[in-house]
Amino acid sequence: MKIAICQINPTMGDFPGNRDKILSFYNEALQKGADLIVFPEMVITGYPPQDLLLESSFIKNNLAILEDISKQVTVPVVLGCVRQEQSKIYNSGAVCTNGAVVYTCDKILLPTYDIFYEERYFTPGKTPGVFELELNGSRRKIGIQICEDLWDHDYECKVTNLQRREGAEVIINISASPYHDGQLQERTALIKEKVHENGIPFLYCNLVGAQDELIFDGGSLAYNGDGELIGAGKFFEEDILLVDLDSSKSQKMAHVAREEMMYNALCLGVRDYFLKTGHADAVIGLSGGIDSSLVACIAADALGAEHVHGISLPSKFSSDHSLEDARVLSENLGINYQTITIEDMVTVYETVLEPLFEGKERNVAEENIQARIRGNILMALSNKFGWLVLSTGNKTELALGYCTLYGDMSGGLCVISDVSKTDVYALSRWVNQSAGFNRIPESCLTKPPSAELAPDQVDPFDYEVVSPLVDAIIEKRESPADLVANGADKTIVNELYHRIRINEYKRRQAAPGLRVSSKAFGTGRRIPIVNHFNGKINN
Repeated sequence: MKIAICQINPTMGDFPGNRDKILSFYNEALQKGADLIVFPEMVITGYPPQDLLLESSFIKNNLAILEDISKQVTVPVVLGCVRQEQSKIYNSGAVCTNGAVVYTCDKILLPTYDIFYEERYFTPGKTPGVFELELNGSRRKIGIQICEDLWDHDYECKVTNLQRREGAEVIINISASPYHDGQLQERTALIKEKVHENGIPFLYCNLVGAQDELIFDGGSLAYNGDGELIGAGKFFEEDILLVDLDSSKSQKMAHVAREEMMYNALCLGVRDYFLKTGHADAVIGLSGGIDSSLVACIAADALGAEHVHGISLPSKFSSDHSLEDARVLSENLGINYQTITIEDMVTVYETVLEPLFEGKERNVAEENIQARIRGNILMALSNKFGWLVLSTGNKTELALGYCTLYGDMSGGLCVISDVSKTDVYALSRWVNQSAGFNRIPESCLTKPPSAELAPDQVDPFDYEVVSPLVDAIIEKRESPADLVANGADKTIVNELYHRIRINEYKRRQAAPGLRVSSKAFGTGRRIPIVNHFNGKINN
């Protein structure tokens, strides 16, 4: 029995486009000899639709497309959709064959953690989906489940085990499981656990593509009843994975470096954000620093060098080596590069403000004038030429508020807002290693990081110490007491926790970012701006 797992990239709400893509992959799978063809969770609508699910016309369009697809198929197809029953809607899987929808099953376990809030919209299913289908001349019982139905450790209901008890000979999980660092390892371990418990093949069909902050990695998987891998889909690409359940041929999981996975995720996130919002070109303020250099690399690889515009915006504090690094980077990438000096504009601002600032020491107010002038120039270029501004702040800086509202935070997409400073360096080293030369100038990696907004300025953090602590606070929800008990310096931890707390208002005004960690600044983190809980250690 040959099963085609089609990991495709739908576009949110593009019902005709998604239908055409589903049918195109269906026909290709037919040509490959598939007996059963599988598509991901909510592939008709795109995932996650969020409050679009509260619009009745959205549900009706989804159902109309499901009916349209069903009329055009002969070989059985499993695909994700939204099912409606009176006033209730369900996250469902539909089985179509011989011109009709013959079965539906509903997602039983509805996630409500991190980025997920499915109980806001859906009613949970009650009956595990086990269906008998005619496949290659034989009647086979197929268990169909949807994404979270696999991730049952924190639920009483064990969907896979129930399906096996009801006679399922193979389990098919249709998913829209977003990428984050370490997710693949968790996913494969869980599937192996289910196969070990039940002794039947397990096929996992995952969505691919990006939707706002979420990046779906594909990476579909197929295991036989002995727990051996018999098929693996590509990462971050559309793919048809054809597996033969009657074959005993197994394979090993290809190893992909952590940095390569993260970098490719970011490239897909940028590429899809541009494609699906109708943008073509990006503009980036190139400071000669490591953050903007990495963002420029990602943009060039995602969009093509001809669609990336790097703008150097030097002030009197910009060092010659930073200007040279920005120029060399642009040459290495083959992107358009221009210089706009802002010193005269800064002088005008300071002259206008001088009567009001008289008697006050020079401080962050004057420094931020430079950042905001740069932001205004980039936004002017965006408005004039239709270029989308990519902001370049990393996760550590955003966490600590080491960024300027309406300055370097200006933009339509913050590419590395979920990448810690230490990972910025790790990704940059990987870029150079994979290129075989210093695509990012070596001095960007070795010089002290600096905003260059004041004479001889360097960043006020030791990122090798600070960045892991910030990640522990944000991603692992570790308290200052936890960190100090594990050996961290109390003064540093208290200061970091304080900075993270008071800068929530800044992050709310930041451009949307791409999620690559288990806890990003976005829909998965809900912290009040007005917040008097300081969490610090006082003794």
